[in-house]
Amino acid sequence: MARAKSRKSSRPKKDKARPSSPGRNPFSFLALPAVRRLILIVVLVALAYYFSYKYQAGVIAWGNNVLALFGLGLAIMGVALGLLIWVIWRGNFSRVLHRWNWILGGISLALALWGTLSFFVTTRGILYRATLGGSFGQSLIGTADITGVLRVTGFVLLGVVLLMPHKVWHALSMVGMFFRRPFKGTRKPLARGSQQPRPEASPQYEVSSFSPAPAISSKRAFDAGVAGGGASLGVTSRVENLLAKRGPIVTPGGWQLPPIDILDRVAEVEMSKDDIAKRAQMIEDALSSYGVEARVVQTNSGPTVTQFGVEPGWDRKYREVKERAKDGSVQMHQEEVSRTRIRVDRITSLANDLALALASPSIRIEAPVPGKPVVGIEVPNTIFGSVGLRSVIESTAFQKIKARSKLTIALGKGAGGEAVAADLARMPHLLIAGATGSGKTVCLDSIICSLLLYNSPDEVQFIMVDPKRVELVIFDSIPHLVAPVVVDTGKAIKALRWLTQEMDNRYHQMARAGVRNIESYNKNCAPAENMPYLVLIIDELADLMITAFDEVEHTLCRLAQLARATGIHIVVATQRPSVDVVTGLIKANFPTRMSFAVTSQVDSRTILDMVGAEKLLGRGDMLYMPTEESKPKRLQGTFVSDADIDKLVYFWGSQKRQEMRTVNFDDVTELVSPGQKVTPSPDSLLEEARRLASEHEHISASFLQRRLRIGYPRAARLMETLAEEGLTGTAPPHEGR
Repeated sequence: MARAKSRKSSRPKKDKARPSSPGRNPFSFLALPAVRRLILIVVLVALAYYFSYKYQAGVIAWGNNVLALFGLGLAIMGVALGLLIWVIWRGNFSRVLHRWNWILGGISLALALWGTLSFFVTTRGILYRATLGGSFGQSLIGTADITGVLRVTGFVLLGVVLLMPHKVWHALSMVGMFFRRPFKGTRKPLARGSQQPRPEASPQYEVSSFSPAPAISSKRAFDAGVAGGGASLGVTSRVENLLAKRGPIVTPGGWQLPPIDILDRVAEVEMSKDDIAKRAQMIEDALSSYGVEARVVQTNSGPTVTQFGVEPGWDRKYREVKERAKDGSVQMHQEEVSRTRIRVDRITSLANDLALALASPSIRIEAPVPGKPVVGIEVPNTIFGSVGLRSVIESTAFQKIKARSKLTIALGKGAGGEAVAADLARMPHLLIAGATGSGKTVCLDSIICSLLLYNSPDEVQFIMVDPKRVELVIFDSIPHLVAPVVVDTGKAIKALRWLTQEMDNRYHQMARAGVRNIESYNKNCAPAENMPYLVLIIDELADLMITAFDEVEHTLCRLAQLARATGIHIVVATQRPSVDVVTGLIKANFPTRMSFAVTSQVDSRTILDMVGAEKLLGRGDMLYMPTEESKPKRLQGTFVSDADIDKLVYFWGSQKRQEMRTVNFDDVTELVSPGQKVTPSPDSLLEEARRLASEHEHISASFLQRRLRIGYPRAARLMETLAEEGLTGTAPPHEGR
């Protein structure tokens, strides 16, 4: 029965609205849109001619009154009416509304032209009593003197501002900088508590707080290119041209923030609606062929996958009922007895069958979709698209989080194409895992670039650990680094020790100020004394765990537990999410996790505590599990090109006006070396135990328990200490117990 139904549905249906050929119907050309529009225009012209001929005197009088009222402004009204008809005719009315500033600017310039006509007077004709602008034009200018000129000038300026707001603002900022520049050396000292400009180490790296970045010579461009990780002269010229177009954004500390135009736009592809509709029909047919009644009620198209929201149908039960007709014959028909909703398990168990029907490498079923009464079937698109970092940063979701947090990072776009951003301060630490080539390093680059776009070195600083020596070294010249990028595993362990000491120092500093966290501390102190955020980025955790497993695990867990209040946050990535690298303690202290494509279900369970990551497609396809949710969300990660990174690194590297404070991790005192035995502090009751040992001939652990009123473990430790000191009259700890 199902096979016959599928054959019937596979036959092409006849189009009921198919027009007949011209040979069969000689009047078929009347159905063409162009012919119908021409007929409508002819009818309107004929009616206008008929009424003007019949009521000629009234029409002439009415026309004279209208001409006296509007003057030559009727031509402006005719042009505006023609543009409106053209927009409606082309169907671009909704698109034009998005350019509302152009509409208002055009109206303002038209009113200025109309008012200008009112300055001219004719000596004959209908307009001899009024100006060429008519009575309406006279009301626009008021009087034909300086007042009218000012009104017309105001309309012109308003129209220019509405048509070109960015260029007008840039011109005003340049004029303001020109007038400020002569007074640069005669500024009065700032009041106490305000931010003082940084002293300049050398004129080579001078960047004025009141003017765009100066032109850079070829030698300086070459030096800055070497320092910026190999930035070429093309990167230098592009950054200079960008700064010439956009005015600088200067922080209170004198640093310039890069404009968003420093990032290129990435072309994003979308699937056509016809392809999506065909796939939805294929899903319904495939489920129906397996006896599962369901229908697709919604589709969410993303850059990599398309999520089809499937609503489960009903499982109906029937019974046969016999009825006697009027002619005495007995007829049989089926009557519905009961119906129950189809279980979700019946749909999820058909994942492989649906992948076969859709000719897809793999599909992922989310049952149910959080907050929706549907089962989500995520099918890979035929054309994979990429998500540009700039498109996510310009989204509303990113800007809302950025308004309240400095550590806003762009993550990507979801299955429905919605932009997803997060606050690193609320995570508060992030664990990233995935196989080689799945997109971990690009994700780290996007996180770093998101923080560099809106934060100066006075606000956010980095410690980068890159044992692979090829991924994070490109950021070695930015002034945000506390120390150069660490590539040696031994030095990386010292960096973790220094970070632990810095955390303790910050806690002592906040205790003296009487605050609990970094937000309260920065709110109560002067801008020059702000405590910057510290972000530790580790590109490969497995190498550190191999070198010193115990110390790395202990230090990371201690930082993850305590460092949040001091503004220290950790981002860790690894390509080997095994239990000996991502241990239980590390997972417990890193609640926010990202998993890119992995090789097996075991790795997926290790990083996410559930399967699903092994079915990802790679190239930035990931599962993101935030702290507040119990199920991961599928995202397509943001992509930032090497050219964008080079421009951003060069922008910050060229602002090194003074030597930033750097930390030498080799000078860090070794707290606990791997394998070294920790010497415990002496017990406070040791002197009392020595006195008892000198007064009595034989003592034991039980004797010390009774006399000192302590537990047996502590008494046994005291006995061991007395035995090591060689005091006479002592017995082994187990005697006398």
